[in-house]
Amino acid sequence: MANSSCVTEFLLLGFSSLGELQLVLFMIFLCLYLIILSGNITIISVICLDHSLHTPMYFFLCVLSTSEIFYTIVILPKMLINLLSVFRTLSFVSCASQMYFFLGFAVTNCLLLGVMGYDRYTAICQPLHYPILMSWRVCGQLISTCIVSGFLISLLGTTLVFSLPFCVNHYFCDISPVIRLACTNTDAHEFVIFICGVLVLVVPFLFICVSYICILRTILKIPSAEGRRKAFSTCASHLTVVIIHYGCASYIYLRPTANYVSNKDRLVTVTYTIVTPLLNPMVYSLRNKDVQVAIRKTLGNQILYVQKLQQLNRKLQK
Repeated sequence: MANSSCVTEFLLLGFSSLGELQLVLFMIFLCLYLIILSGNITIISVICLDHSLHTPMYFFLCVLSTSEIFYTIVILPKMLINLLSVFRTLSFVSCASQMYFFLGFAVTNCLLLGVMGYDRYTAICQPLHYPILMSWRVCGQLISTCIVSGFLISLLGTTLVFSLPFCVNHYFCDISPVIRLACTNTDAHEFVIFICGVLVLVVPFLFICVSYICILRTILKIPSAEGRRKAFSTCASHLTVVIIHYGCASYIYLRPTANYVSNKDRLVTVTYTIVTPLLNPMVYSLRNKDVQVAIRKTLGNQILYVQKLQQLNRKLQK
């Protein structure tokens, strides 16, 4: 089919070659999905409920966790259904919508990680100007810019790709497996998508690298070992997520589509679509003492509230 208007649905082959192992994958991915949702919802709830975490750093983390939730909702439910289903078709409109929202949230996450790097730079290297540089108005503008830019870039990428749809040997509608199966020359489309990939991945990553070089120089000037350790700890969580997210995404999107290898690349794609959203709440909660204290405080308040309700019920029963 050379004309894309003839295509009404896609066949998502995904993990169909694994046979009975698909049931095992279903159980694994379902558990990971539930952990991702519960972990990110916990982070969002704790940040909203604990006033000590109402700072720009945790505001960005809250927005990132929200974006991660929608990012996985776009992909994982359909993938779980496909693992148990014989019919793995997805309509043209549904596939285009999935790619648009997936890329939108993915690009937003990349830009958010860059903004979080800038936040750490201003907090450590420009502490006296931090309240002005990272005022709530500026934070709102940065978040709005990330979201609007993310979905505009996604709209461009999705529009370019969806003149070239065929049977997709993948577990969701991603750029490489769709554009690779086009029957027309895709060089122009791939070039524009590559430029978008550079803008979304390389530019923010370089910005983060420059920020952390400045941060490192500032931290090394701190006289006390405790001060240096605390400064390093606030950056370690963000840097861990950045390396995993940008590393995997760059491997997939910053190379020619002709070099796409289905089985190998699906494993890498699983890493940044499932493992990264899973690691995000774990890294920030395990490595960040403020979040740990806030979680314990919130849980303690909830337990105390339940105990008071039980005591009140007992009094009413008497």
